[in-house]
Amino acid sequence: MSTPPPPPIGTIGWLDLTIPDAEAGREFYEAVCGWTSAPIDMGGYNDYAMVAPGGQTVGGVCHARGPNADIPPTWMPYVTVSDLDARLVAAVEKGGRVLRPAKSIGAWGHMAIVQDPAGATIALLEPPQAP
Repeated sequence: MSTPPPPPIGTIGWLDLTIPDAEAGREFYEAVCGWTSAPIDMGGYNDYAMVAPGGQTVGGVCHARGPNADIPPTWMPYVTVSDLDARLVAAVEKGGRVLRPAKSIGAWGHMAIVQDPAGATIALLEPPQAP
């Protein structure tokens, strides 16, 4: 699966569903939404990229294990930002918490997870810089 171009800054660029049983979730969304899936090797198990009719990848269905072991069942939106480090500082300054510090996700760029003052979580995604 190739890496699509990054979405515009400030928009939701990706959604991940994290649940204990990604196979069951994949089957549910295939039946209910008409999506198909493509496995993503996570080193011993698969998560899934979900693909809408017509071929657009709409998000992921992930096991709550490995890098997602600490995430409760949730749909996690990823908002595209231009300066991840500055956004993490702003989150803390505005009363939020950084739950997962910035880390590389390969060709997709860098991501982090923050919690707002009310307790809701969101992922921030900084796409790779153009050469």
